Amino acid sequence: MQVKILWADDEIELLKPHILFLESKGYEVVQVNNGSSAVDESAAKDFDIIFLDENMPGITGLEALSRIKKEKAHVPVVMITKSEEEHIMEEAIGSNIADYLIKPVNPNQILLSIKKNLDKSKLVSDKTNSDYQQEFRELGMQLNSDLSWQEWIEVYEKLVYWDVELDKIEDSGMRDVLNMQRKEANVQFSRFIQENYCNWLNGVEQGPQMIHTLFKDKINPILENEDPFVIVIDNLRFDQWKVLSPIFSKYFNIKDEEMIFSILPTATHYARNALFAGLMPSEIAKKFPEYWRTEEDEGGKNMFEKELLETNLKRLGHDFKWSYNKITNLNSGKKLADNFNQLLDNKLNVIVYNFVDMLSHARTEMEVIRELADNESAYRSITLSWFDHSPLNEIIKKCAEAGRKVIITTDHGTIRVNNPVKIIGNRSTNTNLRYKVGRSLSYNEKEVFTIKNPEDAFLPKGTMTSEYVFTKAEDFFVYPNKFNHFVNYYNNTFQHGGVSLEEILIPFVELEPKQDKGGRKEIVEKEASTRNVSRFKRPGR
Repeated sequence: MQVKILWADDEIELLKPHILFLESKGYEVVQVNNGSSAVDESAAKDFDIIFLDENMPGITGLEALSRIKKEKAHVPVVMITKSEEEHIMEEAIGSNIADYLIKPVNPNQILLSIKKNLDKSKLVSDKTNSDYQQEFRELGMQLNSDLSWQEWIEVYEKLVYWDVELDKIEDSGMRDVLNMQRKEANVQFSRFIQENYCNWLNGVEQGPQMIHTLFKDKINPILENEDPFVIVIDNLRFDQWKVLSPIFSKYFNIKDEEMIFSILPTATHYARNALFAGLMPSEIAKKFPEYWRTEEDEGGKNMFEKELLETNLKRLGHDFKWSYNKITNLNSGKKLADNFNQLLDNKLNVIVYNFVDMLSHARTEMEVIRELADNESAYRSITLSWFDHSPLNEIIKKCAEAGRKVIITTDHGTIRVNNPVKIIGNRSTNTNLRYKVGRSLSYNEKEVFTIKNPEDAFLPKGTMTSEYVFTKAEDFFVYPNKFNHFVNYYNNTFQHGGVSLEEILIPFVELEPKQDKGGRKEIVEKEASTRNVSRFKRPGR
């Protein structure tokens, strides 16, 4: 289909060479010599792009721009002017122009502006797909080799990079290929965890930074010189962090961004208690039985996070003023934001924010949320929309205004499950879809990761517990009775507790408030929106 251009300039006859050049490229160019005619032509006909001279007799280019945008807001308008006055540029940009060119312009500048505005989507799509095709082969070779835990972090970072990049293009022909490669990566990663996890915990081989030593290894050194806010966003996946990071980068410099390993089970009961206690679950159960709840116990399993964190801080030799706040609903988030100044008297502030976890559960229970978050891309989008309008965003801004360092992390991630695996257990068996704990469990050993002796993985062994069984990759447990019912109910939902890249590899991010030249910490507002801009560079490049 031929691209149709409207070009308004009071010296349009002098632009004949430019117009002939565009027509030779297959474009149709409608020419007018004043702003009023440009407004009339735009109202009467459909154009793909409009070029407006800023200084024309009658109504100016800026006035014509305003009238055109009222009727045809979607049409890209390029402003052309002889003036380099800043206020004209600002007014044009504020009027949502597509481009701004200074006279004299040459034909190639015009052509580039057209391609940038009309063909950018296709060009970016073609380039992105082409680049991923090359990366696909390199990743494939990596996945067929014996990877270290450091290399697994690099692989996952690349997969997340391409996942987010493919969200930006309309024609993502490589999306299915990426999903296939991510699935293969999770199969290989599950084998890797099965072979190495207990060795790391028992000191047989050096392992990665894990969540139960995070306070001692990463946060404690920061406390020597800073008074940080540690914000634990429950269920936050690394890809979700990547789409949130542009918002944070308006107020903070990202000093450190890395991935650490959660523990098994990758469930809040185990992982977050381990994070705050600085101990593995079996150690918590032995040292602080009053704070540990077994799978058989009724009620909440994370009722003593503050108490466990207090024991951890004392063990690290700290005796300072600190706070712990758990946000589980909008009102408590607003209340904390309103009372933010009270937190500034503390050496350390820890905030647990549960929205992303609640979103994953709501997606399972509510059909409307299922439709809104149908896949990973939509899940990221709805997380971004929530955060942008949440009290947590307000708290983050206030941290920057106060010059406080912020640490963002989580206890575990989550994965979209789509492959049912049968298991049989008694009534005392826990209900989590990604791991089971109990006696006399019946399952196919080839389909699961089993820890026969819980002590090998520093897991508590209760009266009803003899082994822990974990699903891998995108699997989820289903009992044989009412098999089809539960498959239909839980298939394509986000779950956690098992073994996958998405659940185990989680973000740890250190943020420093932006500073002006005088060293005073302050928010540096960016005028241009960064909503759809991925902050991180292509991994491995």
